Amino acid sequence: MIVVIECLFLRRPYSLQHFTVSTCLNSTAFMRRNLLYLSFFCLINTTCAAQEEFIEQSQFLARVPFTQLTGGVILLQARLSNYPDTLNFILDSGSGGISLDSTTVDYLKIHRVKTDRTIRGIAGTGKVSFVYHQQLHFPHLAIDSLDFHINNYSILTAVYGVQIDGIIGYSVLSRYILKIDYDSLFVEFWTKGALKYPRGGFFLRPLISTLPVIVLQVKDDRPVSSRFLYDMGAGLNMMLSTDFIKDSNLLKKKRKFYVKEAEGLGGKIDMSMTVIKEVKLGPYRFHNVPVYVFDDTYNVTSYPYLGGLIGNDLLRRFNVIMNYEKSDFYLTPNSHFFDGFDYSYNGLELYFVNGQIIIGDVAKDSPAEKAGLKEGDVVVAVNKNFTQNIQAYKAELQNAGDKVKIIIRRHDELREIELKVKNIL
Repeated sequence: MIVVIECLFLRRPYSLQHFTVSTCLNSTAFMRRNLLYLSFFCLINTTCAAQEEFIEQSQFLARVPFTQLTGGVILLQARLSNYPDTLNFILDSGSGGISLDSTTVDYLKIHRVKTDRTIRGIAGTGKVSFVYHQQLHFPHLAIDSLDFHINNYSILTAVYGVQIDGIIGYSVLSRYILKIDYDSLFVEFWTKGALKYPRGGFFLRPLISTLPVIVLQVKDDRPVSSRFLYDMGAGLNMMLSTDFIKDSNLLKKKRKFYVKEAEGLGGKIDMSMTVIKEVKLGPYRFHNVPVYVFDDTYNVTSYPYLGGLIGNDLLRRFNVIMNYEKSDFYLTPNSHFFDGFDYSYNGLELYFVNGQIIIGDVAKDSPAEKAGLKEGDVVVAVNKNFTQNIQAYKAELQNAGDKVKIIIRRHDELREIELKVKNIL
């Protein structure tokens, strides 16, 4: 049998009828060469086959639906350990762990452990307590041995109008391969292992210690490349530190800034809004992108290590496969790729507090202030929408150039105020 196999390596164009033992025996030197070749060939294939056996394929585990909040932020529902309540968690690649809201911990009467560990956010720092050795239950998936740090997310609950019970970050993201589909609004959890990626996308190769950092180019007066945090928990396009803006000379001198209050870990912070000419993500370029600029008082960007962050209002335009183990983020443009950017500016903040929608900060010289709106006004309706749905009201206020009619209650008196939303482009 070996002789017949070796004869198939003869270079002369013999047909199979011509292959005889005598023919092969007359080619002794040739046989020796090909015996060696065949043995080497078999050794390589055996080794490769053995290696393939040890490379485990990624396996599907669970498919979890999600909803999107303002700015594309992902909201997942899960249960904690043996507690029956369904809780709301923000999926956040900008979180280095996993956390619970302090009011949720109190409500569930979970024992907390004080520590000396400190967390840092854009609006403050502080020591945190922990809840150790907990489980997180999704449909068909239970995640064991999670240590939750505890933080106060009342400001996030007020901003989004739904109870925010916690944030899911690196502690979960690093254990699986996640496929996030913004078209179907599902997150899929897969085991670590070899994975076949779909066509039509591109790889980001983030640097990951606990937080994913990518290099991309921004352009306004001049093109600048820098590192940015890949932050799915931020409901905006980009946020740039003033240190980065000053040192890079990125912005054109005529760029106008608009005062804006934002919310994050630690509370509220004053920022500015403007527009930059271009953001280049992988092979794709986005033009006239609205961005926030902030004073990084608490050094969350560790400038000059980071110039800022890229948020989910831009990232949601791609379905993504996140493979933390391989440092592979694979992005594919989805049906939201050509969605327009939000160029609206009204100068007011809405918060859902004790069952009412309240006007928070009103920026000086903003359209809201000029219309006569004041901090503390209770919003009854926006454009005849009386649903008290804060997400719907914010959407009504995001139509740049439109006139919006707002019914408010001030000192038990109802008033209708017309606000013209400014276009910052």
